[in-house]
Amino acid sequence: MKDKVVLAYSGGLDTSIVIPWLKENYNAEIIAVCVDVGQGDNMAEVEKKAIASGAAKAYCENVQEEFVTEYLYYAIKSGALYEGKYAMGTAYARPLIAKKLVEIAHKEGAKFICHGCTGKGNDQVRFEVGIASIDPTIKIIAPWRIWDIKSREDAIDYANAKGIEVAVTKEKIYSRDKNLWHLSHEGGDLEDLRNEHKTEMYQMTVPPEMAKDEVSYITIEFEKGIPVKLNDVAYSPVELVKELNKIGGENGIGIVDIVENRLVGMKSRGVYETPAGTILLTAHDELERVTIDRQTFGFKQQVSMKYAELVYNGQWFTPLKEALDAFIDKTQEEVSGKVRLKVYKGNLLVAGIDSPNALYDEEISSFGASELYDHKDAEGFINLFGLPVKTKALMKLKNQK
Repeated sequence: MKDKVVLAYSGGLDTSIVIPWLKENYNAEIIAVCVDVGQGDNMAEVEKKAIASGAAKAYCENVQEEFVTEYLYYAIKSGALYEGKYAMGTAYARPLIAKKLVEIAHKEGAKFICHGCTGKGNDQVRFEVGIASIDPTIKIIAPWRIWDIKSREDAIDYANAKGIEVAVTKEKIYSRDKNLWHLSHEGGDLEDLRNEHKTEMYQMTVPPEMAKDEVSYITIEFEKGIPVKLNDVAYSPVELVKELNKIGGENGIGIVDIVENRLVGMKSRGVYETPAGTILLTAHDELERVTIDRQTFGFKQQVSMKYAELVYNGQWFTPLKEALDAFIDKTQEEVSGKVRLKVYKGNLLVAGIDSPNALYDEEISSFGASELYDHKDAEGFINLFGLPVKTKALMKLKNQK
C-alpha cells in the first residue's frame, strides 16, 4: 500500500511541479489540498489542475470567514506591523493553512505533509512549526531543500518538460502570494535594490498618481475593536474586507516597498498591496488613541511589536501568543465607535472620531477653564516631576565648588 502525502497546493509554479516530483521520488499517493483564504482563484479549476498533474485526490477548503474572524481580527486588534511596516498577510494565513493540512492528513490517514516553500523563506518555518504544534508525529517533505531544482527558471523548465501549464514565465517571474488581506510580490527585478518597482505589477490597487481625482470619505464602525459596519451598513466579515479592498484599491491605498529581515537570516525585498488592511489598521489605531488610557496604550504598543514578531516567525500556536491574545482582548473592551477617514490618492486622513467611550474630554483639553484641571496645579506637578534632575544638577554644582 502506498504512503499518502498531503500536499499544500496552490496551483502555482512551485506546488504544480511538486506533484510529479513526489510521484517519481516517493511513489506515493498525492492528496492535494488548496486552502481558500481569498486568493481569488477558480477552485474548480485548481482542483482539476491538481488531478491533471497527477494527484489522486484534491480538496478545496473555503476558510475565508475563519481567516477573517480568527486571524485577521487579531491583526486589527493587535495593530501588529512587522518592523513597523509589513501587515503580514502571508504570515496570518499560514497557521490556518497548516491547521487544515493536519485535519485532512488525519482524515486521510496520511503520515506526510509536503509544502512547496523555498529553503530561504519564512513560510517553511511557519508551516512546519504550525504543523508540529498540532501533531508533531507528522513527517514533513520539503522538496526545495532536497531536489536538484535551484531556481524559479529551473522550475519553469521542469514544468515545461512535464507538460504542466503554469502562469509564470521567465519574463513574468515574480513570486506572489494573495489572500483577502494582501498581495505580495517578490523576486525578479525586485532583487536589485537599485530598481524602482514597476507599478504594472499591481493587481489589487492602482498607482496613487492614477487613482481617481475625487476625494472619498468612509466611516468604519467598531465594536470592541472589531469592524462591524462600513458607511453605516452592516457587512459580513468577509464582505467588509472585500468592499474595503475595492475602495482602497481604486484610491491607491496600502502599497509598501520594504526590505525586511527574514527569520532565516537574510534581508529580502517585497512589494505588498494591503488596501483593506491599511484602512482598517489606520482607523482602529485612531479609535484606540481616544478610548485607551495612556499607560495601557503605551504598553500595548510594546505588545504590538512582540505580537508582530511572533506572527512573522510562525509562532501562532504558542502559550505566549495565547497570553498576548488575552491582553489584547482586554484592551479592546472600550474600543467601540466610529472613525471617518478621508481617502485620496494613496493617503488616509482622519476626518472625525465618535465614541461613547472616548477619554478625550473637550472641557479638560481646552485651553479654557475647567473644573477638573487648574492651571496652577501644574507648578507643583512640575516641581515633583523634575525633582530627580534638579537633585542631580544641585549635586554637580556642589561638587564643582
